[in-house]
This record gives sequence, C-alpha cells and structure tokens, in this order.
Amino acid sequence: MEKEIGAFIMYLHNVKNTSENTEMSYRRDLEKVSHFMESRGIRETKDVKAQDLADYVKYLEESKFAAATVSRNIASLKAFYHYMVQEGMAQEDISEKLKAPKIEKKAPEIMSPDEVVRLLEQPSGDSPKEIRDKAMLELLYATGIRVTELITLNLSDVNMQMSFILCRDRNKERIIPFGAAAKNAMARYLDGTREEMLENKKSEVLFANCSGQPMSRQGFWKLIKHYAKKADIQADITPHTLRHSFAAHLVENGADLRSVQEMLGHSDISTTQIYANLNHNHIREVYAKAHPRG
Repeated sequence: MEKEIGAFIMYLHNVKNTSENTEMSYRRDLEKVSHFMESRGIRETKDVKAQDLADYVKYLEESKFAAATVSRNIASLKAFYHYMVQEGMAQEDISEKLKAPKIEKKAPEIMSPDEVVRLLEQPSGDSPKEIRDKAMLELLYATGIRVTELITLNLSDVNMQMSFILCRDRNKERIIPFGAAAKNAMARYLDGTREEMLENKKSEVLFANCSGQPMSRQGFWKLIKHYAKKADIQADITPHTLRHSFAAHLVENGADLRSVQEMLGHSDISTTQIYANLNHNHIREVYAKAHPRG
C-alpha cells in the first residue's frame, strides 16, 4: 500500500494544500493500516477487501483505542479510498460502510484567569532562558495560536510597532494583535536575548532552544509542564489549554465570535461556538447560585 499512500499524501499536499500536520496524521493512520494488512499477508492495495477494513476497525476497538482515535482512523480510510476511486485506482469505495463510533464531546479544559496569571509569572528571572520562556508564554496566551504556529514564527512575522503577529498556515494568513504584557516580554527578549541564544546569528527563527536550534513541540511541551508544576497548578496543562483559555476569556469578556474565529483560524464558526456555550453554562451556574428564585 506504500505507493498508493505516498501518492495520496502528494495529492493532499499539491491539490488540497493541507498542512504538514494533517499530512503527517493521514500518513501515520494509513501506515498502521498497511502494517495490519501485511500481518495478514496482504501487501497490495487491490487485494484489500471491505471485510479487512472492518476487521481493522474491530482490532482498534478491541485494543481499547479511544473513540476519537478510531473515528480519525476511519476518516483517514474514507479519504484515502475516495481519492483512490476518484483517480481510477480502485473500482469501488470499500470504506463506505465503515461507521465511526459516537464520540462524547468534552468541553475543553480552561484555566481560570488566576491560574493563567500564576503560570505566566513563573519565568521571572534574568537568564536568557527565562526571558525567552516569558516571551513565549505571554505571546501564546495573548494570541491563542497553536504551539506549532508559535515555534515556526519568524522574526519578520512580528510587528512590534503595531503589536501584531502574522501567522501562516500554508496558503492562509491571519493577523493577530497582542497586548502590552506580551509586547513588554517580547521587547525584552528581542533586545539581545534572542540573538544570544541563536547558534546561527543570521537565522530568521524567532524562538530558539538552549542549543541555539529552533524550538521543538516537545521542548515547549516540557517547558509549559515545568512552569505549571512550579505555579502549583493541579490540572494537566498543555499548550492547547492556553489556546482554549485565550478564546474562552475573550468570549467571557464580550468579544464577538467572528473575531475570535478569525484569530483562532477556525474555518467553521461552529468550532468557535463551543466557547460561547462554555460562557452560557458559566452564566447559568452564577444565576443558579445567586438568584433568589434560582
């Protein structure tokens, strides 16, 4: 199946203009299917039957994979076979009868404003690392960007005078403003610290790790875990928690959904709607506790 999977990924890249993360996710899912089929002695895509795909889904479920993981794998298979039929590489779509499990939609984990303040106050020293960490955390919460977007920012993507960043996702661009706290932290970082940390002084990379190389997702993940522990935050904080908190706090303070959608880079406003629902639930709780006839 490797040849067909490779062709599918190229199609996504060249025709659909999908992001690198999306392509990696599809490839990872489909390579697992390929390995499963090989374990059954099936090495050619044309030899895979509908029952083989059903057995693979059953294997995922019996292996106790989360419903969301099973659902994503089915979506990857459906996209792959839709492409195969579309390109004349398969006569029929053998994935069409696969049914995704029902997924209970969980509300996103949100930090309280107090927890956010405690987290952002942790890197307070004068070392290059803490100055960089402070700038990264402040910018992440100020803009709500994804961790991948944060670590791939270039120096030229930051406009300090107008206080905004230019965030790119393939052919899409969005401009996101940031406030005084992030601006102060960024100004301190850009005033010599960034250049001091970079191994290649001519590099355009905005944030470097302690080895002078571009910061990795894993590196930033460890960083945020370290400061969450230091701030004595009991909840399991991830970089995405700050993104959720950014959106929820904006909506709670009166920001309109369309603006939040644009800043987050959501293609569909229904994805952004969840933050309004969180806010409504919060209002109901306050009402129930405070209203004399609640």
